[in-house]
Amino acid sequence: MTPSERRAVVIANRLPVAWNGKKKEWKTSPGGLVSALTPILQETKGVWIGWSGVPDREFEPFDHSGIRQVPVFLSQEEYESFYVGFCNGTLWPLYHDAVREPQFHRHWWRPYRDVNQKFAETAAKTLTSEDVAWVQDYQLQLVPKMLRELTTVHRIGFYLHIPFPPVELFAKMPWRGDVLEGLLGADVLAFQSRSSRTNFSVAARELVGARGSTRLLEWEGREIILQVAPIGIDTTMFKRHASSEVTLATAELIRSRLGDPKIVVLGVDRLDYTKGIDLRMRALQTLLDRRPDLAGDVVLVQIAVPSREDVAEYRKIRRDIEGLVGRINGDLAQVGRPPIHYLYRSVPFDELIAYYRAADVMLVTPLRDGMNLVAKEYVASRYDNTGALILSEFAGAAEQLTQALLVNPYDLNGLADMLERSVAMSQDEQARRMSLLRGSVARHDVFWWAERCLAPLGIE
Repeated sequence: MTPSERRAVVIANRLPVAWNGKKKEWKTSPGGLVSALTPILQETKGVWIGWSGVPDREFEPFDHSGIRQVPVFLSQEEYESFYVGFCNGTLWPLYHDAVREPQFHRHWWRPYRDVNQKFAETAAKTLTSEDVAWVQDYQLQLVPKMLRELTTVHRIGFYLHIPFPPVELFAKMPWRGDVLEGLLGADVLAFQSRSSRTNFSVAARELVGARGSTRLLEWEGREIILQVAPIGIDTTMFKRHASSEVTLATAELIRSRLGDPKIVVLGVDRLDYTKGIDLRMRALQTLLDRRPDLAGDVVLVQIAVPSREDVAEYRKIRRDIEGLVGRINGDLAQVGRPPIHYLYRSVPFDELIAYYRAADVMLVTPLRDGMNLVAKEYVASRYDNTGALILSEFAGAAEQLTQALLVNPYDLNGLADMLERSVAMSQDEQARRMSLLRGSVARHDVFWWAERCLAPLGIE
């Protein structure tokens, strides 16, 4: 069987489609991963294995958009312990530099292990010896080893979409050995950044005795490739939408509704404690305190997309952010001209592109992030080489987007300084920086990423 004929089987926490209970139909979910892999899976008659997103309901395998979809059943109890508990209460904070204290509960670990086993067993029924299994992200870190024990496949790959933490943090997790051995079941392990790859290599060597380097490990008689493969976006699609007459008219309308300020600063994030939303607001407050002449001329639009609303801590984050918005606007607003415009809602794709076009400055300041595609989306939307990107040093995108204005988001004075610099940046400097940023994003788009990941697994 040639690489072009080999079948890819993606194993992910969620299917690439969502169930519409009212219409009784499946609809393709948005996102770069889905758009990148759909043509590959269609061409190879591939399979996507994942949870339907509906607890306590079983669905039979079905075909959608030329791809075989194999749903994995999860009960409400499994969802709460596996996903809300271990994935979001243990792994998410731990892997994001323990920005919040991770919780280590035995009653969460057992469902995590059991759900990973369920995914592996479902996949084993589908996989053949000529297939490539490509496991996705932190929810399924035990699956590679389980698959190796259950079935024989051509190659097993794993891609981590979030950061892998330094060994000093990772070592705190009681089940660190189980997770490392689960991942080492893969033939190829791919990470968003060089630092994540290095962190994993150190952890594997120090904690479970793997041998090798940051590029190649030896474990139980096998060689495991460690790869850096930063995920990208469909830049052509973003440019096409950004340059449409409808988008440009909507962008003008947005600026008009904001009162036609001189500078529009934009933040777009899921409402999550890793995103640094509160710190960027306080940095804006610092700038306006030191430069009251900018009041009314510089406004921040913060789009906060609802996230994990069933988790108490996330409901508290929302209250805290909204309280901070109220205090800053109360202290600094002029009548009809608040410094912060806060939107707590999901934004349709076309409207989001219009906000990218309306913004003079993009603030992407996570405390830790695997990649952060918002930074790349903004760059791809600036087809005229205008605008400035302020980017956290702790976002995976910072390794690629070196012509952005890089900042330490914890340094409020430094962040305020960078805001002030971006406000005053000349058109020539904007054009020089943005041209280089756009070139980088275009060269390393989502299709480059998919090819980079799948080639070592034996798929062309």
